[in-house]
Amino acid sequence: MSKSTSRFRKFFSYYKPYLGLFIADISCAFASAVISLVIPLMIRNITQNAMAGGGTIQNGIYITGAAMFILIIIQMFCTYFYDAKGHAMGAMMEHDMRRELFAHYQRLPFSFHDHQRPGQLMARITNDLLQLTELYHHGPEDLMIYLLKAVGAFLIILSINARLALVAFCFIPVMILYTVFFNKKLRRAYKVNFQKIGDVNARVEENLSGIRVVQSFTNEALEEAKFKKESNLFLQSRKLIYKNESYLYTGTETLARLVTVAVVVTGGILITGSSLDAADLITFLLYVGYMTEPIPQLIRITQQYQEGITGFNRYMDIIETAPDIRDKPGAVEINDVKGDVAFSGVGFRYAEDGEHVLKNISLRARAGECVALVGSSGVGKTTLCSLIPRFYDVSEGCVTLDGIDVRDITLNSLRAHIGVVHQDVYLFSGSVRENIRYGNPGCGDDAVIDAAKKAGAHEFITNLPHGYDTDIGHRGVRLSGGEKQRLSIARVFLKQPPILILDEATSALDSQSERDIQDALSILAKNRTTFIIAHRLSTIRGANRIIVLSDCGIEEQGTHDELMALNKAYARFYKIQAGSAASR
Repeated sequence: MSKSTSRFRKFFSYYKPYLGLFIADISCAFASAVISLVIPLMIRNITQNAMAGGGTIQNGIYITGAAMFILIIIQMFCTYFYDAKGHAMGAMMEHDMRRELFAHYQRLPFSFHDHQRPGQLMARITNDLLQLTELYHHGPEDLMIYLLKAVGAFLIILSINARLALVAFCFIPVMILYTVFFNKKLRRAYKVNFQKIGDVNARVEENLSGIRVVQSFTNEALEEAKFKKESNLFLQSRKLIYKNESYLYTGTETLARLVTVAVVVTGGILITGSSLDAADLITFLLYVGYMTEPIPQLIRITQQYQEGITGFNRYMDIIETAPDIRDKPGAVEINDVKGDVAFSGVGFRYAEDGEHVLKNISLRARAGECVALVGSSGVGKTTLCSLIPRFYDVSEGCVTLDGIDVRDITLNSLRAHIGVVHQDVYLFSGSVRENIRYGNPGCGDDAVIDAAKKAGAHEFITNLPHGYDTDIGHRGVRLSGGEKQRLSIARVFLKQPPILILDEATSALDSQSERDIQDALSILAKNRTTFIIAHRLSTIRGANRIIVLSDCGIEEQGTHDELMALNKAYARFYKIQAGSAASR
């Protein structure tokens, strides 16, 4: 199946849950359009009867007038239905798509998010889908209404007077060609516009996330200049859209007026030659409006289509991005994990043609063992640990858990048995309780409190204004670094994973906070297979094994005492840090 065919089917698949509502919506639109076409014929009948005169004819006028009244009331209810319910249908479809896209964001791996700007991803889930709502709702019904009006009106005026109908029709090809030409310009303009609004969103998101850095460096003016540049590019893209829209609407409206002028002049000539009566000319002018009015409206639909389909293609660009890290067919669920982790000939690079970040790594961490990873920045310590929960997949070799290749284990069950404490703690907006419970969403309040106590967080939490129900603000802005780290540790306590990864979990803290957090981490790491990525070597002296990584792989390994006795890389690093600490 081709990509375009696949997307075509996907586009219409969102109507399926609301098929009954969609049919009712289109039926009401059809009825409204038919009534619009019938009304001028009834006006023609009244006009002809009025000109003929007579009592019997007068009764016919009353009957026709009553019928018109009833039809207009029916049209009112039809219009209300397709406007209100149709909009609701479009909003529900947008809701479904937004949920699908958000869920897909969750499944996409680190390698995808590493190369994306959050603002652009936000634009696709907001602006793009908002345009799609209008297309899903208005597109089919407007197309139905205006095509029916245009074709129906032309057939009716053709039956009234063929010569006059052909005069009016001569302008239609010109209007269509004019529309097509400027539609192409609009399509290009909208594509650029979608990109630019994504850039604006990305700039705002980046600025607000780093507002403390901005203000601490007094770089508000610099940020304003950056935003002004992005905003100006967006403004220029909007101006280009409005310029082409103006050409489009002005030209088509002018051509529509010229049609009316041509019909009036030709009709006047036909009346003087007794080839047309006044009632037919009045009816003709009403229908000419129905025939020409849909042209600009159909242009609006094509514009709406351009906006919507551009958004849909951007939406599908993400949906069609298959996660490169996913469950293999036949992947197994794991239970009763011991925590024996082994790396066998592991190599890794972020891109197929990129440089190796890791190569020829072979090591084993037995169940319950504490392994520390040290080395200069950029040698791949964090990347190595990220291969265990499959945040990335190995390029060469394999990683096994209890003898099973991690690629043969379902992602959910694999990651459910691994806890990670990062240096850069991420807390969510909401209460303390909600953030701790994130480690095990189904647990009760007693388990949350117990985890907080184990992490040494209970005391400071109870001193907060609302205790466990205190709102901590965006990313925990109302807490100190040590307090945030304690909550992240409590979260992992609640998860109770057999494997633990501590990624420089205390390097950003002051000495007192670091000692307190180390105590909590020691309790957390007890009887768990633990990988510690260490910046401060004094914190890992008690590790069962210390692995020294370099650009060439594992340079040396052993206990603290064994590596100090070797007097090589580790000893050199340790003495440098010890000397720096003494000088302070």
